[in-house]
Amino acid sequence: MTLKTSIDNSATDSGCSPTDSETLRKAGISTTSVHAGEVRQKHDGAVAAPIVTSSTFAFENTEALLRFVEGDEDRPEYGRYGTPNEKSVEAKLAALDGAEEAILYSSGMAAIVGLLMSKLNAGDEIVFFDQCYHRSREFCSKHLSRFGVVTRQVKTGDFAAMESAINSNTRMLVSESPTNPHLTAVDLEKFVALGKAHEVETLIDATLATPFNIKPIEFGVDYVLHSATKYLGGHNDLLAGSICGSREQLEPVRRLRGILGSINSSHNLYLLERGLKTFALRMQRHNENGQAIAEFLEAHPRVETVYYPGLKSHPTHQIAAAQMNGFGGLISFTVKDADWKETSRIVDAATIPRIAPSLGGVESLIEQPLVMSYFNYSPEERETFGIYDNMIRMACGIENTDDLIADLKQALDA
Repeated sequence: MTLKTSIDNSATDSGCSPTDSETLRKAGISTTSVHAGEVRQKHDGAVAAPIVTSSTFAFENTEALLRFVEGDEDRPEYGRYGTPNEKSVEAKLAALDGAEEAILYSSGMAAIVGLLMSKLNAGDEIVFFDQCYHRSREFCSKHLSRFGVVTRQVKTGDFAAMESAINSNTRMLVSESPTNPHLTAVDLEKFVALGKAHEVETLIDATLATPFNIKPIEFGVDYVLHSATKYLGGHNDLLAGSICGSREQLEPVRRLRGILGSINSSHNLYLLERGLKTFALRMQRHNENGQAIAEFLEAHPRVETVYYPGLKSHPTHQIAAAQMNGFGGLISFTVKDADWKETSRIVDAATIPRIAPSLGGVESLIEQPLVMSYFNYSPEERETFGIYDNMIRMACGIENTDDLIADLKQALDA
């Protein structure tokens, strides 16, 4: 087989997607997870996506190159601008989120940085809800500010405060839903309505929800961010991020990514595509484990407060129940009358979850935010962000529910 044939077949695989077919438009999320973004007959009859390792792609002649540069042929040219493996996974992610297009990045942080850098100029402003991933906050407050972009933070869910913060320089409203680590659900209808009323774009980081539990695009959100490292990849073995939205709005974002080069390797993309095949099945177990363990913790005498939107006691439970299909596997809770050392002993006593950052993998993880992510923050800063010395964050994996509960019980009772 010649190089020409190999490249042509790979290009066909990446460019021809069945996501527009009537069958997949009506399909359930598990069918979409398995088949969207892929051609039915791949190179050499492969069922799994072949890994295309080439960084550069040759043209047969100048005529072929002209067809490409004039936009008459959609095919790979150079790895920084897109590869067959990337195109396939992007189409699958777009289908899952119900978006026109998805852009993949080397991590979730690379994705939000790439989006904001492409959309904002000196003098522009963005408004954040204050419950958010601390690195997102750090990038905006410490780094975007160096380029003349102003970040205004308001209390999460306070739409009156958000509206008051909007002015003629505001370009984007930003929030997570649910938030990390307090699992606050944001009313997406109000969020979108506020953006449209002021002609300001909207971004939702839906990493904790995933497309299984909510699709912000359906509410009218402009951009949806995922750290695909988490539930989408699902195995704690890759880093990736994505931005979903309309093709027109994402065009400058993709152009800048081609300059910045914050891309993923073909092998990493293969792992992400493989993880997505079982995404829906895994999310069912994450949702089940999260709900059951949150209910167990809420009833335990040593637990003070449980942050989980699936609980009726959570302040935003009604919002979450109205717009989510499930509530995920992440739970935060505080230990009654405990200092940070007593809290750490509970973390250490758990034998199934590993002490580690991140979430969304098949293995359960546990951490104390004070020590893991906020160790270098002052007590006053931690208090402002709602990070308490007696707080524990657990990311439930897909282990048997009874085993996880029994393990937490012995850790709490020790």
